[in-house]
Amino acid sequence: MRRILTLILGLLALTTLQAANAQRLHILNYHEIANPADARIPAYAVSPTNFVRQLDWLKNNGYRFVGIDELLADRAGGKPLPDKAVLITFDDGYENFYTQAYPVLKMFGAPAVVSLVGSWLEPSGGQVRYGDEMAPRSAFLSWPQIRQMQAEGLVEFASHSYALHEGVSANPQGNSQPAATTRRYRAGRYETPREQLRRVEADLARNNALLRKMTGRSPRVMVWPYGSYSRDVAEAADRQGMPVGLTLDDGPNDRTTPLWKLRRLLMESSTTLPDLARELALRERDTPVSERPGKIMHVDLDYLYDPDPAQTERNIGLLLDRITAMGVNTVYLQAFSDPDGNGAADAAYFPNRHLPVRADLFNRVAWQIKKRTPVKAVYAWMPMLAFELPKAHPAARDVVVTRPHAATGHVAMGYPRLSPFSPRARRVIREIFDDLGRAAPFEGLLFHDDVTLSDYEDASPAALATYRRWGLPDDIEALRGDDDLLGRWTILKINALDAFARELADVVRISHPALKTARNLYAQVVLNPRAETWYAQSLDNSLANYDYTAIMAMPYMENAEDPARFMQDLFERVAEHPGALDKTVFELQATDWRHGRAVPNAELAETIRTLYRRGARHVGYYPDDPFKGHPDPATLRDAFATMSPTGQLQP
Repeated sequence: MRRILTLILGLLALTTLQAANAQRLHILNYHEIANPADARIPAYAVSPTNFVRQLDWLKNNGYRFVGIDELLADRAGGKPLPDKAVLITFDDGYENFYTQAYPVLKMFGAPAVVSLVGSWLEPSGGQVRYGDEMAPRSAFLSWPQIRQMQAEGLVEFASHSYALHEGVSANPQGNSQPAATTRRYRAGRYETPREQLRRVEADLARNNALLRKMTGRSPRVMVWPYGSYSRDVAEAADRQGMPVGLTLDDGPNDRTTPLWKLRRLLMESSTTLPDLARELALRERDTPVSERPGKIMHVDLDYLYDPDPAQTERNIGLLLDRITAMGVNTVYLQAFSDPDGNGAADAAYFPNRHLPVRADLFNRVAWQIKKRTPVKAVYAWMPMLAFELPKAHPAARDVVVTRPHAATGHVAMGYPRLSPFSPRARRVIREIFDDLGRAAPFEGLLFHDDVTLSDYEDASPAALATYRRWGLPDDIEALRGDDDLLGRWTILKINALDAFARELADVVRISHPALKTARNLYAQVVLNPRAETWYAQSLDNSLANYDYTAIMAMPYMENAEDPARFMQDLFERVAEHPGALDKTVFELQATDWRHGRAVPNAELAETIRTLYRRGARHVGYYPDDPFKGHPDPATLRDAFATMSPTGQLQP
C-alpha cells in the first residue's frame, strides 16, 4: 500500500512539475501606436483604435497583464504567473507611446516595458541619427515624460542600446547588418570576436550610464535591436545588470525558456484580432512559425559562384527571383565548396581558420535571401566530417579508414571524411563551425549526408581505440562476424555521430541561440532494417536528436523500379513512427543523375501533392538549377500551395 501511495504522489508531483513548466508567458512587441500614414515605419505601426481593440480582446478572453516584477518573482520561486499571462512591450521609445498607448494602458491596468535608444534621446533637440536616416528628436519620448511614467510605476524602461540600432558593414560586398551581432568589415578586415564584444559591451555600459543619470535607475531588461543577439552579447548584458533579454524569436515562453532569450510576437499594422487569436493559440500549443509546414529549396552555391564577381552578382539576382517565384519558405544554402563533386568540402564560402575561402559569399547570399525574398528560414548546409583539409594541415591525415571489402549489395560511403574519433580532427571541425556561426546570419543548420559510417568503417587508430573503450573488439572483421557485436557497434556509432552533431550545433548556438537543426538521412535506412548497420543511421535516433530529418526521397538515385511505389512505401514507414511527420522533410530529387536527365516538372509537382494528401508536412527538392530554369517555378509554386502556412490542405 505504501509503495502504491508513493507512486501516486510521485506521479502527482511529476504532473505538477510538467504543468508548471508548461505555463505560458506571451510577450507582445509593439512599436508605434499611430495610424500607418503618420508613422515612421508604417508596417510596424498599430493604429490607436486597433490597439484599444487588442487590449480589450485580451482582457475579455481571460489574458492577464503582468510586468517584469511578476516575471522575476515567478522565476525566483515566488508567486507564480497567472494563467494566460501577457507582457506588453514597446520598442524604440516613440513619443506617441506617451500620447496614444500610455493612457490606454492605465485604463486597462496593463504594465509595459518600453525600450530606449540612448543616442536618440541624449540631445535636447534637433535631428538624431535613426538607423541609416535622420529623424527629429521630438519623435521620441522626452526625459520629463519618461520620469513621470517611471514615477507612476506602470512602465519599466529597458535598454535598446546606445547606438546599436543601426547596421554595420558585414561583408566585402557592403551589406549592412545588425550592429550588435555583426563582425564589422572595414579596411579589408573583419573585427575579431573579442573586438566585436568589446564594442557591444561599451555601448551597453554607455546606455546604462545615461539612463541611470536621467532616471535614477539602471535598466534590468535588454531589448535587442532587430531581435538580433548571441550568447556572447547576452552575457555582456547580464554583466551590465540586465539578466532579462527580449528577442523576436518565434515560439512560446515557459519556465524552461532562459530569461536572456525571451520570445516575443511582433505586432504589425496588418495584425487583426483573428491573427492575434491564432498566433496566441499556436504558441499555447507550442507550434512556432519555424515548425509549420516547410517548403524547401536546396541551393548549391557552387552553381552561383563565378570567378567574375559581377557574374556572381547576376547569378545571385537570378536565384533571388527564383526563390520568390517558387513560393518556398525555407532555403538550405550551401556554405562549403565542392568543385570536384566528391561530396567533401575543399573550401568554404565564409572566413575560417582551416579551409581555403573560395569566395566570401555565404553571408552575402544568406542576407540577400532574408531581405529580398519571403523566405522565413535559411539553413547553413554543411558537412559534419567530409572536409578535405590542405595537405600540410596537421589534421589532414586524421581520416576515416575503410576496410577492404567485396561488393555486398549495399553502397559503402565513398566521401573522404575526417574521423569523428580523432580529438584533433574534432577540434578542427568545431572551430570551422564556430567560424561559420560568427560569419553570417541564418536560422538553421543542415548536416550533409556524410553523417554516416559504413559497417567497414572506421578502422583508424583513434576509432579502434574508441571501440576498445566501448568494450568491443578493435577488429572490424570480428565486429562484422558476430551479429550481436555488429548490432551493439552500430548503435554506439549512431549515438557517437549524433552526439558530435549536437556538440557542433551547440558551438553554432553561441552565435545563433535559436538555431534549428536538420540532417540528411538515406532512404534505405527507413525502408530496410539492415541498412542501419550499413550507414550507422537510424530514423528513431534522428527524430530524437534533430529538429528535422531530411530523408533523401530519391527513387532514381535508389534505382527503384517503381518510383511511385517507392515514395508510398517510404511515407508509410515514416508514418509508423509517432509524431515523425511533424519532424520529417521529404527531400525530392529534381535531377535523375543516373540517367543524366531532369525529373519532369509535372512528376515533381504530383509527388509533392501526393505527399501532402497523405499527411506529409515538410517537402523540399534538390538541386535547383537557375540556369536551366529547372524546376519550373510556376509548376512547383502551385504544388507547394496545396499546403497552407497553417498546415491545412487547399483544394
